[in-house]
Order: sequence, then structure tokens, then C-alpha cells
Amino acid sequence: MMEQNMARTILEQVAAGSMSVDEALLKWRQAPFADLGFAKPDYHRALRQGTAEVIYGAGKTPEQICGIAASMWEQGQRTVLITRMSREAAEQVGCKLPLRYEALSRIGIVGEMPEPDGKGTVVVATGGTSDIPVAEEAALTAQVLGNTVTRVFDVGVAGLHRLLSHMDEIMSARVIIAIAGMEGALASVIGGLADCPVIAVPTSVGYGAAFGGVSALLSMLNSCASGVSVVNIDNGFGAGYLASMINHL
Repeated sequence: MMEQNMARTILEQVAAGSMSVDEALLKWRQAPFADLGFAKPDYHRALRQGTAEVIYGAGKTPEQICGIAASMWEQGQRTVLITRMSREAAEQVGCKLPLRYEALSRIGIVGEMPEPDGKGTVVVATGGTSDIPVAEEAALTAQVLGNTVTRVFDVGVAGLHRLLSHMDEIMSARVIIAIAGMEGALASVIGGLADCPVIAVPTSVGYGAAFGGVSALLSMLNSCASGVSVVNIDNGFGAGYLASMINHL
């Protein structure tokens, strides 16, 4: 939205005669990104893709995360999403910017949470309580991108009646994110019940033969339920982002 407002302002100034065409071209050339040395924040991401750039925190120092977030905030981005953020980075960013930090999901949100403008509800379901950190990454990502989210936790196939007690939420969802480790069966079960797209997220939860989530990944890729797609192991962010795209179509 910030990039669209900026583009509209430039065009209005050109139309009013207060800015020349050459000045507008120069403004646009300068606008797409900033070079911070260690990063190049992409200010035109939302204009091209509908969603602003997200900061991936893992592997970045607290100083780098703070610098990137501050640059985006100063350019007018009202909500900055930071994933895989350490508590140390959160403390540093929080000293300079209005940060909300969720330790369980390692999500940082700078600024305001937008009002939902998606067409329906995104349901985030987990096989077990151990999958909740990944689920919260997905849920918060979807919320930051303007979606209403319903959480349905600990409804795995070891006690199928728990899932069946949430049929109203399952049947009324526009997109469902099914998150599970172990054998990853939850995605197939939900895929066989729901009439909407199901995004499966394998997690690294499980004993030795789960191979850090590979077992769940392969099970989900081989799902016999139609309409199930799969993202990478523990990739709650990717699932939340894709669910938002579907819910805004």
C-alpha cells in the first residue's frame, strides 16, 4: 500500500505540474531499493507482488535486522514482518521501533496489525502441541498479511474425534494449513474432508525414523487426497504467505 500511495503521489504531482517528467523518473529510479551495504531492502516489492518484503532473521545479526527494519519503517511501511527472530534481536529492534515479539514462533512485527481484508477464513490446524511453534509462524504471517485466522490445535490422527469436533471450522474455511510431524497424516485426513485448498506443512517433530521431518514430508507429498499441496519442512511462513494469496484471489 505504501508503494501504491507513493506512485499515486508522484503521478498527481506530474499531472498538477509541480513535478517534471524527468524529476518523476529520477524519483522512481531512486525508489526501488536502498543499499545499506549488508542488505538492499526492496521498497517496490508490494507494488510488484502485492505484499511488502519480509525480513528473514536467521543468520542476520541484531544490528543488521534493526537496520533493515528501520529502513523499511522510515520509507513508510506500516507493518514490517520479521521471521526467525532471536530474542536478542528483538530486544535491540524494540529499543528503536514499535515491535511486538512472539517468542514461541520467533516472529517480530513492527508497527500496526492490519485489518483483515481477505475473502474468508484461514484455518491453521496442528497434529500435536509440539507443532504449535510452526503453526504460530503460519498464523501470524497470515494475520500480518490481512487474513482472519482460526487456530485448531492438537487434532492429530491419534485421536481423530478431536478433529471431527471442529467440522464447522473445517468446512467453512477458504484455505486450511495442516501442520504435522511424525507420519504427517493430518494433511490427508483434512484433504479428504474439506472443499478448499489444503497447504501441508511437515514439521521436524518426531522420533529417529522421522528423519527430522523427511518422513512427514514424503507422506504429505504422497497424499491420496486431492487439493493438498506441500511446503518445506517447518516452513510456517511459506504456508501462511501462500494461504494469504489464495484468500485474496
